[in-house]
Amino acid sequence: MKQTGQKRILVIEDDRHIAEGLKLNLTLHGYDTAIAGSGTAGLRMWKEWNPDLIVLDIILPGLDGLSVLRHIRLEDEKIPVLILSAKGAPDDRIRGFSCGVDDYLAKPFNLEEFLLRIERLLTRSAWSRGDKSGRKPEEQAEGRKYTFGGNTIDFETMTAVCRQGVIQLTEQETRLLKIFIANRGKPLSRKVLLEVGWGYSGVTTTRTVDNFIVRLRRYFEDDPQNPVFFKSLRSVGYLFDLP
Repeated sequence: MKQTGQKRILVIEDDRHIAEGLKLNLTLHGYDTAIAGSGTAGLRMWKEWNPDLIVLDIILPGLDGLSVLRHIRLEDEKIPVLILSAKGAPDDRIRGFSCGVDDYLAKPFNLEEFLLRIERLLTRSAWSRGDKSGRKPEEQAEGRKYTFGGNTIDFETMTAVCRQGVIQLTEQETRLLKIFIANRGKPLSRKVLLEVGWGYSGVTTTRTVDNFIVRLRRYFEDDPQNPVFFKSLRSVGYLFDLP
């Protein structure tokens, strides 16, 4: 049972020896710690267990750590995430920070440094509690909405004003829109959309993404058969951009 004031830390790490060592040391320092051995299990535990901080490896079975991170950031910009990975080259760190990680520590690592980084991240998180973005109230209100081509999406209420009038978006439609808007002008493969948007891993032949694109075009395109916002890229996937 979680003690009053005790912080929860989720360790997403497939190396059982490392994971158990981290859990032991974090527990000795007063943290309530749980382990997930894969990216998919990590996403499930994040949603069910509601941790205060996540320690995340990049190389994981199935769903990799960066896909896990991107998925989390679609719904929670506030929770501190520390990547702990053998991939410590500058390019790897840049990719991690571009996906929204708060701190990055390469393996092998110094345990005392690791624990100090954990403490610091939790302290900073406490400072910003109640404001995920750190922005002023009027800036937060503006950031909840996104307007393009006469369409307006309100991410807080999961509604949109579009060619069909005012519509209620599903949670998955909202998540997919966030992915496209965050990656405006960048081609996105079906594999990436499935991993980040749905948490799918491995090879799949599902037409889920295609079916959702049909819906988004029906909502937001003046001519869904000739889309100008949600474009198909042959042999690649999809692209969201403004003309």
